[in-house]
Amino acid sequence: MVSRRDRHNRGLRGPLVRANPFTRFAAPLPGRLNRFDFFMDAVQESLKRIETVNPDAVIGLDIGIEDVPEESRIWDSLLSHGAMPLAAAIDALPRQYVRVVLYRRPIERRAADRADLRELVHHTLVEQVAVLTGCSPLELDPDFERGW
Repeated sequence: MVSRRDRHNRGLRGPLVRANPFTRFAAPLPGRLNRFDFFMDAVQESLKRIETVNPDAVIGLDIGIEDVPEESRIWDSLLSHGAMPLAAAIDALPRQYVRVVLYRRPIERRAADRADLRELVHHTLVEQVAVLTGCSPLELDPDFERGW
């Protein structure tokens, strides 16, 4: 029997498509987004949802994404009790906008599947923007209570 997989049974032995002579890279195959790209897509979709309801809430807002929160004195008490923050809201400094930092890995860890991840990202972002703007979460998203 002829095997069409490699010796470790992991898939094709070579590229499916020949390299493009101009870029020297093979064309990417369409498929499922990787975890980081899916998370970025969920954040952008959530921002669009907030912006359609309350466009003033996202003016002057920076969104940052980190894998995990950096270890510091602030998180030591939380981590000792087993709690991991999902996001942080940071007030404006003299030369910076207000910022929301989402921690990708803790959020992904709490979500059961991709649909759940999309809702959790939206719920977390609405909560953080509400804290920074002083609006209620229902002003940013009328369906907030039905979510997470």
